Amino acid sequence: MDIRLINIGFGNIVSANRVVAIVSPESAPIKRLITDARERGQLVDATYGRRTRAVIVMDFGHVILSAIQPETVANRFVTPKDTAPKDG
Repeated sequence: MDIRLINIGFGNIVSANRVVAIVSPESAPIKRLITDARERGQLVDATYGRRTRAVIVMDFGHVILSAIQPETVANRFVTPKDTAPKDG
């Protein structure tokens, strides 16, 4: 099993294999999700005091707040294919 790590800003890294969703924090259901995770002790605030722009939901129930856009985090999941030249 290949472990892939994704930078979510300010040197913070999450396991790409464990991410369920990356969403924007503006909607009421996501705000409730954040509040519930905080009450359960499963909220990780990786914003360094900046505005929350992305909410990352992990498969083990933790919720991670990031200060970078959801699109930026999602683009970091895309890995370039091996571009080494082939002999032939």
